[in-house]
Amino acid sequence: MKRRAFLALTGAAALTPLLANAATTVQYSPGAVKKLLAANKTVFVDFYTDWCTTCRAQGRNIEALRRENPEYDKNMVFVKVDWDVYSKSDIAKKYQIPRRSTLIVLKGKDELGRNVADPRKKSIKQLMDIGLAAATSA
Repeated sequence: MKRRAFLALTGAAALTPLLANAATTVQYSPGAVKKLLAANKTVFVDFYTDWCTTCRAQGRNIEALRRENPEYDKNMVFVKVDWDVYSKSDIAKKYQIPRRSTLIVLKGKDELGRNVADPRKKSIKQLMDIGLAAATSA
């Protein structure tokens, strides 16, 4: 084994216990949301792009809310979907995502709420609270 690969592997192994308690944010890949929903998870989906100022503002507020209330991370899985890559994908079509900077909360077969291009912390909190209520009522 090459030295670099060995160091990377041992570093990853050392971080694994720490990451197990870390907030759950999943970078989207096809089928990821479907699997999470099948496992009865409440899923907060963020359709974003790196260059979108509204997306960045939403992202800052999402992260701030997650830091302020650890219950969000304990009860929901956060999935980031790169709009530039997946705008024409099955997930975008299924949930009729009109544009980047769209946030949705899903549980089972239901869409519980949506935020389109509204970066206000209050609006995002309302959406996250809907997800939290659904996750904790089950």
